[in-house]
Amino acid sequence: MSASNWKAIVWRFLPPSVQDHYRKAKNERKKRRLFGHLAPMVPPESLMHDGPDTYEEFHAGGLEYLKIHKDLCGLRPDEAILDVGCGIGRKTIQLTDYMGPRGRYEGTDLVKAGVDWCTEKITSRFPNFRFTQIDVYNKWYNPTGTQRARDYRFTFPDATFDLLTMGSVFTHMLREDIENYLRESARVLRPGGRALISWFILNDESLGLIASGRSTLPFTHQVDSVTKTTNLETPEIAVAFEEKFITDLYAAAGFTIQAPIHFGSWCGRQHFYSYQDLVYAVRN
Repeated sequence: MSASNWKAIVWRFLPPSVQDHYRKAKNERKKRRLFGHLAPMVPPESLMHDGPDTYEEFHAGGLEYLKIHKDLCGLRPDEAILDVGCGIGRKTIQLTDYMGPRGRYEGTDLVKAGVDWCTEKITSRFPNFRFTQIDVYNKWYNPTGTQRARDYRFTFPDATFDLLTMGSVFTHMLREDIENYLRESARVLRPGGRALISWFILNDESLGLIASGRSTLPFTHQVDSVTKTTNLETPEIAVAFEEKFITDLYAAAGFTIQAPIHFGSWCGRQHFYSYQDLVYAVRN
């Protein structure tokens, strides 16, 4: 009998408490191997609600966004950053090694469990990293929210931040909601401040790839004249907007898009920057 078969037999006869202890110890070893000294801030896989399902994906996503924030957005260690939709720290944890003591990070999210985790594990170590749950209704993530996204006002004064980032936020919001959020983004950014926001953008290339069946998301249902979704019953599952609508929206909100738009792989492109489309803009 092979060693693996013996291990399987022994495992079956171990008490559940011993099995659970072994799994936890194995996961802790994996976290330490991937994240090193950052491991205590990393949530268990069971709490990851904002995309990644594994420590490997969580780690890769964090490193990707750190590179984007540094290389594309030019984030400096002493700047103030607002992360709308911060999740459970995937984009944040790597920043704790980069931001200096004069820098400031504010993260907001709908999900209380993520905000609580980040406050306990990150803010306790880095007081200049703070997290707030926002009281906006979402059927899946915050069903007790009392405000609608189209009416919500960010809880920060005007001209507060140097960089605002939203990863996979507008890809789950409808037209009137994003119009309000983009206006609020401009309000809280200082003149010359930057915004990095991810989208699913509909243009000739992406529409052609969708029609050919190469897209990972079939945006085939029309919500309104500029908006498509994958599911009409719950459109916020995934939402895409026409490119001209997006560029006009930025101009109306007081932004200048920094060309080029960095298109993503979601629709089956062979050449891409990330998975979602990234728009980097400067507040006028």
